[in-house]
Amino acid sequence: MGEQQASTATASATTNRRQPYPRGFLETISTGWAERDDIAPQPRDQAVFAARRRASVSAAFTGQRLVVPAGELATRSNDTDYPFRAHSAFSHLTGWGSDSEPGSVLVFDPTEAGHIVTLFFRERADRTTAEFYSNAAIGEFWIGPRPSRQAVAADLDIATERLEAFVPTDTDRVVGEDAELTRFVSELRLVKDDYEIAELRRAIDVTAAGFDDIVGDLDRIVDHPRGERVVEGVFHRRARSDGNGEGYDTIAAAGPHACYLHWTRNDGAVRPGELMLIDAGVELDSLYTADITRTIPVSGTFSPVQRQVYEAVREAADAGFAAARPGALFREVHEAAMSVIARRVAEWGLLPVTADEALDPDLGGQHRRYMVHGTSHHLGLDVHDCAQARREMYYDGVLAPGMVFTIEPGLYFQIDDLTVPAPFRGIGVRIEDDVLMTADGPVNLSAAIPRTADDVEAWLAGIRR
Repeated sequence: MGEQQASTATASATTNRRQPYPRGFLETISTGWAERDDIAPQPRDQAVFAARRRASVSAAFTGQRLVVPAGELATRSNDTDYPFRAHSAFSHLTGWGSDSEPGSVLVFDPTEAGHIVTLFFRERADRTTAEFYSNAAIGEFWIGPRPSRQAVAADLDIATERLEAFVPTDTDRVVGEDAELTRFVSELRLVKDDYEIAELRRAIDVTAAGFDDIVGDLDRIVDHPRGERVVEGVFHRRARSDGNGEGYDTIAAAGPHACYLHWTRNDGAVRPGELMLIDAGVELDSLYTADITRTIPVSGTFSPVQRQVYEAVREAADAGFAAARPGALFREVHEAAMSVIARRVAEWGLLPVTADEALDPDLGGQHRRYMVHGTSHHLGLDVHDCAQARREMYYDGVLAPGMVFTIEPGLYFQIDDLTVPAPFRGIGVRIEDDVLMTADGPVNLSAAIPRTADDVEAWLAGIRR
């Protein structure tokens, strides 16, 4: 990696890495470049949908100045940064996805008729500026071509202005700082529009291909001493080639690691005879992400105990799906799945009480030892979308057409849990699907990825190479 920052063209060697620019370089660097055609593109597909979303925000906050920041680059280490990912509300309201610019700000300026909405962002530093070669953050010599202000305006179908022209005021209501505004833009995403649903379907399709890639590489995965890392790498290849990347850190949890809900170290071996839990989702360039979990038998077939646990989890998932109907409460999905979990672990003699007693909302919960997480969350630009929504709109909210959410029950028997028989210890199973609510009921968008124990075994037999 070359020099990362030089603030001016005449920067001298005042640090251990900076070097002065010789006179000949300074006199010639801005010449000898071909003319660039900067043709304004047609508005991208999501532009019309983003405009409708902005209109909803404008109508809700009449006469108030609203500010929606994209966010800034975050330092990873020293002078290297994490890949930039704009705030979800900013992307939702602009239509800008993985190509959005750090430091940008969307501003709603009030008028008698509503709001004038302007996108402020930092202009490109092309070869006509010293920053072209001296600024590693925005110089095109460093990071490649960046769009002009006019091109962005045409692409997003929104007025644009230089970032330097943005002047904050004391009365600004800012997403991330103003609780009411932050809540509103989060709740605005509870019901997805047609563009969002189409993007989520695409993300799920690419994720399904990534799962096929993993199954196809199982032999190589097993052969590597850190096979979990190989799983992560195989999925990353698909996520980056066909999307923007992963929507969250991939969980590749083999054997007892599957009992740790957010196992992302992925540094273990993948051994025949064990199960492997894979929780992964591709994020598209639009930033919409899938979130899918499958648990597979590494050897290709489930043992009797593994199958028993797996099918109990699938039964719970199916019960949650059956409970998901327009007009039902979001939490009823979880309650339906947990009812199955409680009854199955009670049947297996794992509870000190009956299933009914465990399901008592005040005195029960004994079954939650084996599934401590919730069954569902909304899905969209964020893997846990709409997180700032009010409880009465989210957990206690009513399911409506256009909502997209997960159903993901599991059973996790820790390797050192003495409350379960030895054959159960070290088994972790989760099945997670992405569900679209329609006027006619739920649609499992990820149903093409095998779910039943028999179908999973056939999948492994048919695609493993």
